[in-house]
Amino acid sequence: MWWRGTTLVLSSSTLLSTLLSAVVHAPGSYAAYVDPAVLDACPGYVTRKVSQTRGGSEIRIELGLPANSTGCAVFGQDIQNLVLVATYETSTRLHVKVTDANNRRYEVPEDVFPRPKSSFVPPRNSQLKFNYTTAPQPFALTISRASTNEVLFTTAGFPLIYEDRYLRIKTSLPAGANIYGLGEHSHTFRLDANNGGQGLTRTLWSRDSFGIPLNSNLYGNHPVYYDHRTTGTHGVLLLNSNGMDIKLNETTNGNTLEYNVIGGVLDFYFLAGSENDPVEVAKQYAELSGYAAEVPYWSLGFHQYFIDVAGVISNYLKAEIPLETMWTDIDYMRDRLIFTVDPQYFPMSRMREIVSYLHSHNQHYIVMTDPAVGFNPNSPTPYESFNRGESLGIWLKNNNGSNHLGVVWPGVTVYPDWFHPRITDWWNDEFARFYSPQEGLDIDGVWIDMNEPASFCDYPCTDPFGQAVLQNMPPKRGTSPPDPNAPIFTDAGASVDVAPRAYESSQYDYLLRRRALEKRQDGPADDPLLNPPYAIDNTVGALSSRTAYTNVRHFNNLTEYDTHNLYGTMMSTATRHAMLARRPSRRPFVITRSTFAGAGKHVGKWLGDNLSTWEHYRASIAGMLNFASVFNVPMVGSDVCGFGDNTTETLCARWATLGAFNPFFRNHNIDTGNSQEFFIWPLTTAAAKNGIDIRYRLLDYIYTAFHAAHVDGTPLLSPLWYKYPKDTTTYPIDLQFFYGPSVLVSPVTDEGSTSVRYYLPQDTFYDFATLSTVSGGQWITQNDVAYDQIPLHIKGGSVVPLRNQSAMTLAELRTKSFNLVVAPDSQGRAQGDLYLDDGERIDPPPSRTTQISMVAREHRSEPGSGSLLGLPNELQFHICSETTVEDLMALGKTCKALHQVVSDRRLWEVAVLSMCRHHGLFEPSYPVESMGVVDLQKAAFGPILFNRRMKKFQANISGKMPTLRPGENKFVNKLTSTISELIPGGRYLLTGGSFTGSIVLWDLGTAGPFYRVKPKQELLGIAQCALDHSRFVMKALTPITPRPGETTLRFTATYVVRY
Repeated sequence: MWWRGTTLVLSSSTLLSTLLSAVVHAPGSYAAYVDPAVLDACPGYVTRKVSQTRGGSEIRIELGLPANSTGCAVFGQDIQNLVLVATYETSTRLHVKVTDANNRRYEVPEDVFPRPKSSFVPPRNSQLKFNYTTAPQPFALTISRASTNEVLFTTAGFPLIYEDRYLRIKTSLPAGANIYGLGEHSHTFRLDANNGGQGLTRTLWSRDSFGIPLNSNLYGNHPVYYDHRTTGTHGVLLLNSNGMDIKLNETTNGNTLEYNVIGGVLDFYFLAGSENDPVEVAKQYAELSGYAAEVPYWSLGFHQYFIDVAGVISNYLKAEIPLETMWTDIDYMRDRLIFTVDPQYFPMSRMREIVSYLHSHNQHYIVMTDPAVGFNPNSPTPYESFNRGESLGIWLKNNNGSNHLGVVWPGVTVYPDWFHPRITDWWNDEFARFYSPQEGLDIDGVWIDMNEPASFCDYPCTDPFGQAVLQNMPPKRGTSPPDPNAPIFTDAGASVDVAPRAYESSQYDYLLRRRALEKRQDGPADDPLLNPPYAIDNTVGALSSRTAYTNVRHFNNLTEYDTHNLYGTMMSTATRHAMLARRPSRRPFVITRSTFAGAGKHVGKWLGDNLSTWEHYRASIAGMLNFASVFNVPMVGSDVCGFGDNTTETLCARWATLGAFNPFFRNHNIDTGNSQEFFIWPLTTAAAKNGIDIRYRLLDYIYTAFHAAHVDGTPLLSPLWYKYPKDTTTYPIDLQFFYGPSVLVSPVTDEGSTSVRYYLPQDTFYDFATLSTVSGGQWITQNDVAYDQIPLHIKGGSVVPLRNQSAMTLAELRTKSFNLVVAPDSQGRAQGDLYLDDGERIDPPPSRTTQISMVAREHRSEPGSGSLLGLPNELQFHICSETTVEDLMALGKTCKALHQVVSDRRLWEVAVLSMCRHHGLFEPSYPVESMGVVDLQKAAFGPILFNRRMKKFQANISGKMPTLRPGENKFVNKLTSTISELIPGGRYLLTGGSFTGSIVLWDLGTAGPFYRVKPKQELLGIAQCALDHSRFVMKALTPITPRPGETTLRFTATYVVRY
């Protein structure tokens, strides 16, 4: 940066004049620029009084300007007296708020960002420490890690500036600091404080940002960052919705981070994170901002947008590419008016026919709903949605009480006031009417857009009606309507267009023109709400440019100046509630464009109007990581293959495989762009089929990860440094990521290339395609990566549940059995989880859910130790009675012979007693050797249902269990011979062990490693084993049925078996 290294020493008499002369606009920037050295020379505040309450858990500090000082006064008069309150809220969270001591200031409303319930911990129990300086020294605060005294955040050397419309606070950072977050942005995941020598300014001010330009403010605002160091990871949230510039700079002494905010208060939450596990800071932020919404199971399927809905449905079916959900943009509306359909191009009867077809095939449908409501008093056709809202007075208002007008797709529009007390009544009612299952569009989810809120009206928007005419809003259709009598779906599965694709004024061309014409537009100098003294670096200039005016007022008298950045999240919350009112027992699915901190509690997010370029393909990964791993919005994804421009076959093929690992997976492009559906080109067809096949087989694995995000904030996606926090090589990597806890994704990212260079940290990995072991701790170049493939690895130490095959819909997928892939680490250990529920209900009761914990660990038994010999491994599964586990693959294991099945009678006794106590079935009061087979059934397998053969089975096996000496297996042989009568051709072993606490019946079938138990067989809990050199496969039918009220139980398998 061109001011780096400058120093300035000022006397108090020259301070003000120097500051005024220093206020300029930085080159290439719209923001007001003041030399940092000048600001750093401001007098700041001094401590006046300190008091403590709640045993020191709450510290109150009264601050004032130094004696005989008027402060900095660079963007207005400094506030004379401040109050700072520091609260130790939990052991990992410290809350510090600085505000005006005498006058109430705007704060983010509680109902938009609910604060945590009041809690306090003694400072000695906190992982953070709060320190401050006292007079006569300028006030400074320092947050440090209690265990090491490492400074995490300090304003030492940087004065606090607190003016009515300009707040500045600055902290030093270590040199080369690893800072992540501060979005929404299109920069690299790790923010570059150098940024080509210019420093980095992250401006937070929502705007319609077609093309997602670099170095620009975008759709959403998340004023939170994570600071990762080799010594630990911590987080900082500034809970403030006003416009701001957050500046990262490199200096000769290290890095700095500086907030420049144009209103509100300084309301900080410091999160201790962890010294060893970065995931902890993400969990702590999720606890603070609200745990992510649980998503419906079907929402994880593949989504496709297109105008010709029926044609796309038919072509995906013909190409045998799974399609879960169809989407329609604003094309379906009459004159782009929300809550309408075009009666000629998208008649309601035809739309309902398509929705019925989708639902009858277990597929889903979603349409766009924008916030702006068309206003045309001269229209001959009544617009009832506007009329009903007008009667309630729910629109944003100008200061004179008139409706505030903008220009969006319908032409002149009004904007809903989400703070109005009747807004919920109106929004819910419109949803109930238009999206009625009986008479309207029976949608399954909602897509909300343009909710920054966007406006096309050039600033100052003094003639919105004239602007609408000049911009041809709403755009006119360029083709004739389709034949209303033509069948939508023919017997052959083909279709006719429901609506034409072309428009006289294309959305894409218009947006490109707008982007090319973007320029600074200053507001009236006499209105600080329109033109504040400090100008943030808003790409389009004035705060009110291309959006609602910042001086309009909400019903509660709040202004858009303060609440602009909340508009999208407030619409998101209202839309979620409208869907809940419409379908009370089912999880809403809402995808939004504009977000604020805490949005993930209600909605998912797509990354906006990207372009079909390799640059945006690569940037989509960092975008996903920001939202899923930092901002706590796990349901996130980009428009696969790109939205603007025209994609290519190879780019779309690569993006199809990468998109399969987007949490939100949708193909969507501009209305006038070339078609890019996956069935268009052979390469994209193959890529989509392979990508979706892997995604669907892993769907319950990632659904489990979504549930974890909902329950405790565990990130759905992870950068490599989340898993390997001490490996400095991982810190800048943002072209690889972990999908869920265990699957590492390393896509090809260069145009025209079939090679990719990726990094595997020091660990054991398994190639997902071949299951072969790959050693980490190195960069690897993988060549010959076909366009329909994507390199994937399973992290060692994982148990990964997969469906045994994919399906065309997720309803069909849920009928498939599971495979459990055990990928041990270097110590022979592995663990994983599987969560199952009905996929639809909000907060299903425990009786309708299943939580399966899977643990594999290695045991090395010595002869005479009272455990099985030659069986070095154990798996424990907590499995629901309704779950079928078909295959289990243990990777990277060397198989050993089974030398001895049972060592002595005491072994059996320990095993049976342990199993009985675990399930509470009965408590034997007699020697184990006198137990009959019926008792043994209860102990080992619960109710084994042999139906007609039960008596015969009991007669043959009943009697005393023989005394077993080392090497003998008479009882096993006797039991095996009887079972063989029920399942001819099978050979079985009954094994147990004191370390397993269980008994397992093994079938060592002769049909090879992929032998299948026939469906007619009704044995419950029988495990079948087979051997295939480097992998072990276990197949099990439905395991033990638990007692009434129990939902989980233990199923134990011992592997590495030869007979």
